[in-house]
Amino acid sequence: MTTSMTTSTSAFMRVAFLDLRAQYDTIADQIDAAMRDVVQRADFILGEDVAAFESQFAEYLGVKHVIGVASGLAALEMALRAYDIGPGDEVITPANTFIATVLSIVAVGAKPVLVDMDSRTHNIDPNAIEAAITPRTRALMPVHLYGQPADLDPILEIANRRNLIMIEDAAQAHGARYNGKRIGGFGHAAAFSFYPGKNLGAYGDGGAVATNDDKTADKLRQLRNYGQKAKYYHEVMGTNSRLDTIQAAVLRVKLRYLDQWNAGRRAHAGAYNSGLSSLPIGLVKTLPNVEHVHHLYVIEVANREKVQSQLQARGVSTGIHYPIPVHLQNASVSLGYKRGNFPHTERAAERILTLPMYAEMTKEQVDYVIEALSEIVRA
Repeated sequence: MTTSMTTSTSAFMRVAFLDLRAQYDTIADQIDAAMRDVVQRADFILGEDVAAFESQFAEYLGVKHVIGVASGLAALEMALRAYDIGPGDEVITPANTFIATVLSIVAVGAKPVLVDMDSRTHNIDPNAIEAAITPRTRALMPVHLYGQPADLDPILEIANRRNLIMIEDAAQAHGARYNGKRIGGFGHAAAFSFYPGKNLGAYGDGGAVATNDDKTADKLRQLRNYGQKAKYYHEVMGTNSRLDTIQAAVLRVKLRYLDQWNAGRRAHAGAYNSGLSSLPIGLVKTLPNVEHVHHLYVIEVANREKVQSQLQARGVSTGIHYPIPVHLQNASVSLGYKRGNFPHTERAAERILTLPMYAEMTKEQVDYVIEALSEIVRA
């Protein structure tokens, strides 16, 4: 490939931010066969692949139950509904998160109470939780952001001492471990997203709730399917939010490779850490007791727009997660927050830049990103 761009970066290379086609190419025969089997069986709604995936993912996570639903947002919302959290209740969650976390709380009629992030990890600051608790607090919703588990020991201590429900937002943490145990079974429930770009991604929307509570699992199965235990016998006011059978078939194939793919991501992150540690940029700290799965590799830089533009000129695509904090979104005005409420979150939002990260990246691509970024920030 040729370019008229003048740069000292070695041989010009394009590096995609995410390359789902590269992943598909490695497992195409298996994916095609799995999808074809569903079509031939014509069991499109709650078919056999849904139950099979739920069982396999539950075993993988080390939990008793997984209930497949339509999206990660639906998983969060229905986990809240399963524990009867609603109007008059407050749920504490981090300000540094994707808006779906907050939307789920609003959807059940509860009030999101935001707290600032830990500036080192970008995850919820456990030290900020206690001060946010009021007599109306019913639940904590920590987010395992970028693929790194939140610091759960102090969060669980607060939840247990205060008798609060804890629901994990694990939308970015498939396969991650905290103190050697996979994320998904620490709280009362955990919500996963299978959006295509996730570490375990479907070919459309999808989600799941994991829980060790038999009663909650039964309620979730009813809630996702019109509130019915048997057809036309409706026990609760439910909804239509079922994991699609074709998506479950895709996920069954991909689950076999999840640990391998996560190991690839960790290797790339290790190379990034080594190659970028001496640069005048901020690196997100990984806790010593976690196994990070690096859904995203996020750095902090000054003059972000300039750095991003110059990386793009060198063929490197990047993202920003997330440029506007949830409490400063127009949709969040009714929550009553203002600029200055969460200084760590707000400062990071002006500086964060997400580098390419996927298992199929080559060593040459990772090295090229490091070299390009080094030239830009040292110029």
